[in-house]
Amino acid sequence: MTTHSAALAPSSGEKFRERVLPFILFGLVLIVIPFFGPSRTTMTLLNHIGINIVFALAFNMLLGRAGLLSFGHAVYFGLGGYFCVHILNWIAADQGLFAGMPVFFLPIFGFAMGAAAGAVIGWPSCRRAGTAFAMISLGVAELMAAAAFMFDSLFGGEMGISGDRMSGPEFLGLSLGPLEDVYWFIAFWTMVGVVAMYMFTRTPLGKLSEATRDNPERVQFIGYNPTRVRYLVFIFSGAFAGMAGGMSAVQDEIFTPENLSLIPSGAILIAAYVGGIRYYSGPIMGAIVMTYMGSNLSDYTAGWLLYLGIMFIGVVMFLPDGIAGIVFGLWRGLRSPDRSRLLGKWAVQVLGLALMAVSLIVIVEVAFRWSEGYGEVFEPFGVILAVDSVLTWILGIVPLLAGVAVLRFANRKYGEA
Repeated sequence: MTTHSAALAPSSGEKFRERVLPFILFGLVLIVIPFFGPSRTTMTLLNHIGINIVFALAFNMLLGRAGLLSFGHAVYFGLGGYFCVHILNWIAADQGLFAGMPVFFLPIFGFAMGAAAGAVIGWPSCRRAGTAFAMISLGVAELMAAAAFMFDSLFGGEMGISGDRMSGPEFLGLSLGPLEDVYWFIAFWTMVGVVAMYMFTRTPLGKLSEATRDNPERVQFIGYNPTRVRYLVFIFSGAFAGMAGGMSAVQDEIFTPENLSLIPSGAILIAAYVGGIRYYSGPIMGAIVMTYMGSNLSDYTAGWLLYLGIMFIGVVMFLPDGIAGIVFGLWRGLRSPDRSRLLGKWAVQVLGLALMAVSLIVIVEVAFRWSEGYGEVFEPFGVILAVDSVLTWILGIVPLLAGVAVLRFANRKYGEA
């Protein structure tokens, strides 16, 4: 039996390719990026991507690993961030426990605050699972958002609390004043968070969290308490969310009650799910895509939130494995002996989706310009598409019907392959 089990285990080469090489490549990418001379805007965007990667992975420790849907995970992100902004001010005052401490280590305190908040809030919350847990998390989020406006000495009211990331001594030559210094700070802690959370998934507790997600009765039968497993995972999830909050405190130097609200909680839920909660790399991909779209899509269209919502609905309904599922599916397909057939199916499906996207864009953009009432007209590539134009409705309906027909054709011809 032992010999047979050993034969089924992955080889050392497979373990390196699957468990070590991706992190080496990820680290190399982080190191190489600054040498391309990105602009200040790009550097700020990259810093927020790093923060959201850690936050999305922390959220997915609950949703993807433990099967707990939280509508208020920004609470732990926000509390960790608020605590770190207070520490920034204590460092600037050069008094007490934090006198002379480098700001570089701030995410450690965000981690500790997130863990403490998770320990307190998770004690009653994790006694329930499923819908009840989700509703409790929603109530906690609303409670903390209201408290942020009530306790000005802790949260600063509507204006929030700000600090100075250059208040402490330099560490490794980083003053954290220039954005380039902040990038290296974010890159370091992003790498620490990504590796640490992956290592957590390999621990017995990480494996038990997945077992509790799939079959809590069986976990209890083998001698473990599902409630305790959920509670411990909840603490670690809150801790890493607080760590992301500490990173954000250094990047933005300010925290407001909005950081505790449902808006960032919903945004990180969408990022994790769009990326693919069943894959460890899924939330990373989702955080990159959603942060980029949230930052840049608004420059091109007033309906960017609508596009994000439609994309989220489409992923939930038709692509439950998200972006990571598509990427790994393509990789497996290209290595399959049946790849020519798969490539044909994918080409037809991409054509169908592109046709449907044309209709969606025309309808949304024309509708937004018409509803604003300023007389603007959607003019893609110089083609005037007014709301009362026959061409507008042709482009809004015909590609949609054609796209649906193409997708149905692909399913009939190629099946589920």
